[in-house]
Amino acid sequence: MKFYHAPLSPYARKVRAAAILLGLESRLTEIVVRVADSPPEVLAANPLCKIPTLELPDGEGLYDSRVIVDYLDGLAGGGRLVPAEGEARRRALRMQALGDGLADAAILVRTLIAAGLAHDHPLLQRQLAAVWRSLDRLESAPPALEPMDIGGLSVACALGFLDVRFADDPWRRDRPALAEWYAAASALPCLVRTAMSS
Repeated sequence: MKFYHAPLSPYARKVRAAAILLGLESRLTEIVVRVADSPPEVLAANPLCKIPTLELPDGEGLYDSRVIVDYLDGLAGGGRLVPAEGEARRRALRMQALGDGLADAAILVRTLIAAGLAHDHPLLQRQLAAVWRSLDRLESAPPALEPMDIGGLSVACALGFLDVRFADDPWRRDRPALAEWYAAASALPCLVRTAMSS
């Protein structure tokens, strides 16, 4: 299976870490791409031309990270990262939505700044507020570490993105519970091996 990704994508990191946790890493052929160049191979698998994209052996493309991880979880027998039902499933999927939403807002902040939007622009301030509210919610209720599920992976990868792209922001200062959780999560082999660097 061909896995198209970029090294600084928190969503691609989530898939890579999931593949390691599920013992499927060897089944992925990782291909780093620049979607800004509209690579034909990515376009063929994903009309949105976004990463991550997983191309199956028959040429079918799977996207986004939530769909890819769910697929990989099924290949590994199901229910390991994405609980099959009930409260555990709701918790994991809700935490995944929070982690991915945190990453979405942080990426949009970076995009708006790069586009020249003033720091006090209402759109930029709205996205920054979403980042801080998400961090505050995670401080009051961090994900479970054991077992690590898709929600915890999503949050850890979003926080890793903040560390690389918002390195000067002291998000840990007023959030000791989240900082402690993240330190422990970051020591897991799947996250060590997929760590981002600027």
